[in-house]
Amino acid sequence: MDDALALHRLHFAFTITYHYLFPQLTMGLALLILIVKTLAFRTGNPLYEDAARFWIKIFGINFAMGVVTGIPMEFQFGTNWSRFSKAAGGVIGQTLAMEGMYSFFLESTFLGILLFGREKVGPRVHWIASFCVFAGSWLSGFFIIATDAWMQHPVGHRIGPNGEIILESLSTFLLNPWTFVQYAHNMAGSVVTASAAMCAVGAFYVLSIKHAEYGRFFLQIGVPAFALSAILTAFPTGDMQGKMVAQYQPVTLAAMEGLFDTKSGVSLNVIGQPDVEKQRIDNPISIPKVLSFISYGRWNAEIKGLNEVPRDQWPDNIPLLFYSFHIMVGLGTLFIALGAIAFLFQRLHRLYTCKPILWALLLCFPLPYVANTAGWMTAELGRQPWLIYGIMRTADGYSTGVSSGNALFTLLGFMGLYTLLSMLFFFLVQRELANGPGGVH
Repeated sequence: MDDALALHRLHFAFTITYHYLFPQLTMGLALLILIVKTLAFRTGNPLYEDAARFWIKIFGINFAMGVVTGIPMEFQFGTNWSRFSKAAGGVIGQTLAMEGMYSFFLESTFLGILLFGREKVGPRVHWIASFCVFAGSWLSGFFIIATDAWMQHPVGHRIGPNGEIILESLSTFLLNPWTFVQYAHNMAGSVVTASAAMCAVGAFYVLSIKHAEYGRFFLQIGVPAFALSAILTAFPTGDMQGKMVAQYQPVTLAAMEGLFDTKSGVSLNVIGQPDVEKQRIDNPISIPKVLSFISYGRWNAEIKGLNEVPRDQWPDNIPLLFYSFHIMVGLGTLFIALGAIAFLFQRLHRLYTCKPILWALLLCFPLPYVANTAGWMTAELGRQPWLIYGIMRTADGYSTGVSSGNALFTLLGFMGLYTLLSMLFFFLVQRELANGPGGVH
């Protein structure tokens, strides 16, 4: 890999990873805000209304950060990945335009009503605004996932005489089976992030005996959502995603588990260190035959190893792919266990006095961000060396006219700018947490 390509990839990886820290919260939080607003609308309880107002402010801060960090990625398609944009722009431009014209404007318009219109519109209109924000947020996620799903499993197109990719069927493109599986898995993961955040704030308020009544309400909403969404990320959505990878990207499946030789009844590695040169997993702890079962539904199913395909078709960073996948799975298992325990204690009316579980919920807050990032790394690293699976290699998609020096210069600039944005973000969020749900409106 030449230096320019490596830096273009690193540049986009940095900007999109940083950007996705915010939408993964807002998409899940949009659902939880809708639930809280529904409770407030039906009961008229001012505590519920204050709780909704608090989380709408948190949503607004994250939404603004998502917009600011999302716009540069659109330009990066042209500046850093011009050959990809020229070849595939007629396809991916459809969903990216829909995301901007339909979902973004729907979400941003009604977010303005949520943030500033409470005293100007009635409770019913304010509830409708919360629903529209939820719909816009989740519709936005669909269009972005549809774009990525086409890169993972391209359908509904044909190749033109000059190598350009021409959209042949919009319905086939939008109804790509990979889209719906990936979308369900991704949105469940976003609810995990949002509910973990709600649980962490609730636990903090209960432990600090500050805004404790609101803290208990946040846990009342957050714990069941956290437990349920954690289960859904594993089954059925994670299970379906794994089977999709096994069917359409068998090389990716083999690389995720460090499987070099074709075998039947393949074990699932819980932990280990892949040694690509010696084609083995060092110090493995594995569960016999489980990988075959979760991939194909049969304990003795055969799984093709990496050696079945030429080495230039292997993912180019198998160790990082291996670790990303296992971090995602390991944290997902932890979330299921913690969610189940917290929900059990909640049902037994012992959660609010059990400090170990409250501390666990508080300290768990950053882990869904790690898990979601690891999940996206698994998807994108697993697709390599393809930019569009089976059609365009990553090495054929970047802007050859942009040198490594240019790419490094802008990457360092983005890192500096995003550091300043991070400081502003933490200041704003800390101020809202300090004010609390009953603070200044």
